[in-house]
Amino acid sequence: MIYLDKQEDFEELIKEGDVLVDFFATWCGPCQMLSPVLEDFSEHFERVKVIKVDIDQFEELARRHGIMSVPTMEVYKDGKLVQKEVGYRSMDDIASWFIR
Repeated sequence: MIYLDKQEDFEELIKEGDVLVDFFATWCGPCQMLSPVLEDFSEHFERVKVIKVDIDQFEELARRHGIMSVPTMEVYKDGKLVQKEVGYRSMDDIASWFIR
């Protein structure tokens, strides 16, 4: 799991392969519930890059992506946004987004 530390890195991180981006906030209860699910997911699906983006730290990036509530997860395949989900999701739900 990668915690975004520079906004400039975002495009580079999503440009190849399967990527799950979690827009979250430290004060958000559902985000805190989702965090261990994503940890577990990243261990079981090593081919999927999981990127966590703190919306308070990266307000402009969150605004550019239309993040209105958290958690919001975006799924990218080779740099192309293919899915966007808002709210807590189970491990099975998240895994289903990547099983082909």
